[in-house]
Amino acid sequence: MKRYVTEKSKALFQRTTPYLVDGVGSSFHRSRYREYPVAMTHGKGSKLYDVDGNEYIDYVLGFGPMILGYCPPAVDRAVAEQLRKGTHFSAPTQDLQRLAQRLTELIPAAEQVMFQNSGTEVVMCALRLARAYTGKYKVVKFEGQYHGWSDEEKVSIDAASVEELGPRERPNKILHTKGQRLSSADDLIVLPWNDLEALERTLTEQEGEIAAVLMEPCMCDSGPILPLPGYLEGVRKSTRRHGVVLIFDEVITGFRLSLGGAQAYYGVTPDLATFAKAIAGGYPFGAVVGKREIMSCGVPASGTFNGNPVGVAAALATLEELSQPGVYQRFDRLGQLLEEGFRALGEKYHRKLYLRHMGSIFVLYFGYTEDVADFRDWLGHADVAAYERFVAGCEDYGVRFTDLRGREYLSTAHTEEDIRRTLAVADQVLGEMAQEGV
Repeated sequence: MKRYVTEKSKALFQRTTPYLVDGVGSSFHRSRYREYPVAMTHGKGSKLYDVDGNEYIDYVLGFGPMILGYCPPAVDRAVAEQLRKGTHFSAPTQDLQRLAQRLTELIPAAEQVMFQNSGTEVVMCALRLARAYTGKYKVVKFEGQYHGWSDEEKVSIDAASVEELGPRERPNKILHTKGQRLSSADDLIVLPWNDLEALERTLTEQEGEIAAVLMEPCMCDSGPILPLPGYLEGVRKSTRRHGVVLIFDEVITGFRLSLGGAQAYYGVTPDLATFAKAIAGGYPFGAVVGKREIMSCGVPASGTFNGNPVGVAAALATLEELSQPGVYQRFDRLGQLLEEGFRALGEKYHRKLYLRHMGSIFVLYFGYTEDVADFRDWLGHADVAAYERFVAGCEDYGVRFTDLRGREYLSTAHTEEDIRRTLAVADQVLGEMAQEGV
């Protein structure tokens, strides 16, 4: 196998850094395993192409939005047609009504809808709705779960060690960026995930003070980590008993586990839910959905570009494509091929490899083979160095995985041939790692 040369990416990065902070448009674009990020020129289907002319099978997919792959014809046609009509009216349209109605048909929790433009915004909106509805301000969130980059959201999303998290019974509140206000975490209660006893104890001890429990229904930012049997059902019963709003952050899981999101996949309906990323097939768009009495409690859906016609057109086209027969069965088949292939590679190289798939998301990590229960468990088992060496090696041979905790994505454009090529590259890289003793 021939290693890719990416010297033009390196040169472009050097020319960019004097003008652009960190040389990238988002901190997500930085590389954890090389001195510069690979720069892309275009994408098509399941592939990306860099400035050196190299082709990559891509499982990053823009960190989730590209559920139909790159340049999906149906979305391109819908957006092109809308561009001819106009990009922004600051007025409702017929398509806006169609999209809102479609979301209420697909998502179990959706009685009414609000639109925003990003995952960070929809979570901020959901928290405001919960507080307005309950008249309370405290919010329970969980270790290792990412809900956006605002001051209040970016708390306890990561840790260098279990010790940094503090005692399990009373975890630390960890801030993650300079300029973040210490008071941003005042109304947050941080708990370990998948621990129903800890949640029930907290809701009981602080009865009448907590507005909401905010959670990823499948913990995708760390791991991902699957909910233990009965956990989501237990959370639903506990929050209902204590009069606390249950918010599912489905920015990642929305439309990826099923058309109705993780709530339909697991059969547990929250009071509010947030969606972004995959909702519009690569265009900036987001939605908050929920019970009518909460959605209509008096919080306005403020924002200049909320429900913009281009995003609406992209979302309608994306949902139409995902509604076609066999889409999610095909995701499951491709995920199963990956899972079987990596299990065989783990046995071949006597290496602990973890791979699970749920809908169009799959989890790849090193250091363990069985499910972990929460972020602390993940920190204690994950072999981060081995995973990052593997990701770097695969990129050198034309397969692109995310360097953020093993969360990977499939698109409708991925093929069985892509899977075979991916497993061949993984075989090559794991063989090199075995020779290096990594």
